[in-house]
Amino acid sequence: MIGRLTGILLEKNPPEVLVDCHGVGYEVQVSMSTFYNLPNLGEKVSLLTHFVVREDAQLLYGFGTPTEREAFRQLIKISGVGPRTALAVLSGMSVAELAQAVSLQEAGRLVKVPGIGKKTAERLLLELKGKLGADIGAVGGPVNDAQADILQALLALGYSDKEAAAALKALPADVGVSEGIKLALKALAR
Repeated sequence: MIGRLTGILLEKNPPEVLVDCHGVGYEVQVSMSTFYNLPNLGEKVSLLTHFVVREDAQLLYGFGTPTEREAFRQLIKISGVGPRTALAVLSGMSVAELAQAVSLQEAGRLVKVPGIGKKTAERLLLELKGKLGADIGAVGGPVNDAQADILQALLALGYSDKEAAAALKALPADVGVSEGIKLALKALAR
């Protein structure tokens, strides 16, 4: 219904801002990443929005970028994740960090966000896989399916992202999954 607001920024009280649009003040909930990129009070601001109507409230959520709004919309589609939780996730990590966590299936990064427990983190990873443009792999991440499988195996065995990525770089490019895992484990054992 309301897709974008452009007006004068009147108040900044995290996580809420007040935007004056031709005499009408809109209270907008924003993530901390959007909040930190807002202009000074009295300056013009433009926010992409998502409008939520509930029985007891009508709420407006604002975003600085289209990718952040899209990530928010993907998050609120997940059972048990409401707008407040989605905003907390986007306040705790950037969209790129969320995409990387989903791509590498790192529940530990999501659990660090206040209000996200282990079960919710696992549900988020499962539901968001392939939906955030995240599965192209992290920077320096897997190049092919075999390397992606090797990386997943190392992460499942408890190695950190850094250790797994370093072991992956040391492998020949055309190595198979089982041979790659063996070689990576030998490299990590040193």
